[in-house]
Amino acid sequence: MAKGDAKKEWKEFLWNPRTREFLGRTASSWGLILLFYLAFYVFLGGLFAFTMYAMMMTLDDDTPTYQDRLSTPGMMIRPKGDELEIMYKVENTETWDTYVQALDGFLSSYNDSEQIKKNYECTADKYYIQTEGSSAKQYPKRSCQFKRSVLGDCSGIGDRFYGYNVGQPCIIVKLNRVVGLLPGKDGQTPFISCGPKGDDGDKIGELAYFPPNGTLNLMYFPYYGKKAQVNYAQPVVAVKFLNITNNVDVSVECKIVANNIPAGSERDKFCGKVSFKLRVDSRN
Repeated sequence: MAKGDAKKEWKEFLWNPRTREFLGRTASSWGLILLFYLAFYVFLGGLFAFTMYAMMMTLDDDTPTYQDRLSTPGMMIRPKGDELEIMYKVENTETWDTYVQALDGFLSSYNDSEQIKKNYECTADKYYIQTEGSSAKQYPKRSCQFKRSVLGDCSGIGDRFYGYNVGQPCIIVKLNRVVGLLPGKDGQTPFISCGPKGDDGDKIGELAYFPPNGTLNLMYFPYYGKKAQVNYAQPVVAVKFLNITNNVDVSVECKIVANNIPAGSERDKFCGKVSFKLRVDSRN
């Protein structure tokens, strides 16, 4: 085939003035094809949107559909320090001032005045279960007061340094929030217990708990979710180390004790417990 003939054929394929075809199809043919694909993709888009809508209708904004992995909640401390290590020197203010600031920031929402203004005085030692109304959800749900003053010597009110300046540091321990958790069967109040980890039993010294006995009062449960309880005051426990051995590393482990919460997993160090290292250096 001559070069000129091939060029002519390509031109006619792109646009044939005799048959008025573009790329081998007439305008009506192209119109039908485009109309088919438009309808096809509109149908697919509508089907996807309907599927997503149907799936979203099965979800609750406040409660996760599946919570099988949360039978034992995680735990954490404040202040956290680097890699859960709290180390400072009593005589050097700069080494512990960041810990004090961290506790101030964490406890600011627990100020008594804020709790009185935003939350409610609940009946202690029983779950604060909020039933739904006859036709609509009770929203937002109420939250019980957890006043900062409950933390006593670790509240930062009487002692604004939380004991760090005298070698008696306070650590705040919290249980992670789990929607619907009822941590205690037959009215037994759960509590947090801390102790030495490993062979550090003779180094940890005496501990003081705030609230007394490290209890997590039942009235703060169940938790209904961030959207439902916008002012929820998560209960915490403060632990004060009264006479920890100075100038050595002390490994500490805190755990939740409740008659209906399984023991933590050895594979997850934050499952129902939290371990951290505490070192208080001092010349005294």
